[in-house]
Amino acid sequence: MTVRQLIRPVGILGGTFDPIHYGHLRLAQEALEQCRMRRVRFIPSGTPPHRLPAQATPQQRLEMVRLATASNPAFEVDEREVFRAGPCYSVHTLESLRDELGAQQPLCLLLGSDAFLQLHTWHQWGRLLQLAHLVVMQRPGRPLGNAMEEADEALRAEYYARLAPSPQRLQEQPSGAIVALEMPPLDIAATDIRRRTAERRSTQYLLPDSVAEFIQKHQLYTHAYR
Repeated sequence: MTVRQLIRPVGILGGTFDPIHYGHLRLAQEALEQCRMRRVRFIPSGTPPHRLPAQATPQQRLEMVRLATASNPAFEVDEREVFRAGPCYSVHTLESLRDELGAQQPLCLLLGSDAFLQLHTWHQWGRLLQLAHLVVMQRPGRPLGNAMEEADEALRAEYYARLAPSPQRLQEQPSGAIVALEMPPLDIAATDIRRRTAERRSTQYLLPDSVAEFIQKHQLYTHAYR
């Protein structure tokens, strides 16, 4: 039997990043370490189909991600979505990445547990697992397995059929596995940062200083928040 060479995965973290904060950065670092990834690509979304439009412009959100990730050589910024016209679907982004990186490179789409539980509502969601692994970051004290009992039936079936016993599976094949990882307790939300900024309250220790300075310089989030 031929033993397949293990290939370190590339993580994919998409999001509005309006603004990016330490919760995003810590999630990426945890996935990087626990899954022995080569790197993590941050992909700011253009027009997200599941969310309200971002308050900062695409250029501003892209620059904030660049500032936040600049000090980590394992973090990359990918702008393929941010200037795309029309809705940005994860399946199209993964197809583009697969074409770029090749059929054998393991790709890992990084998701929070709340996003994973809504995966069945995403465009062509079943194809995502043909293109990438799914790495789900669980909240402390809230195991994903418990939440799956009330999840969509089709999503629950995929979860139990594809759940991998360890992150090493991610290096053994290019796509198709689901791994659930523990996240440290770090409850930070972009909504809260926007609210604090509008109320002229401190956001220190919630996001990198470089991002906070960019927000102040460009007077972002100073009006009504959402």
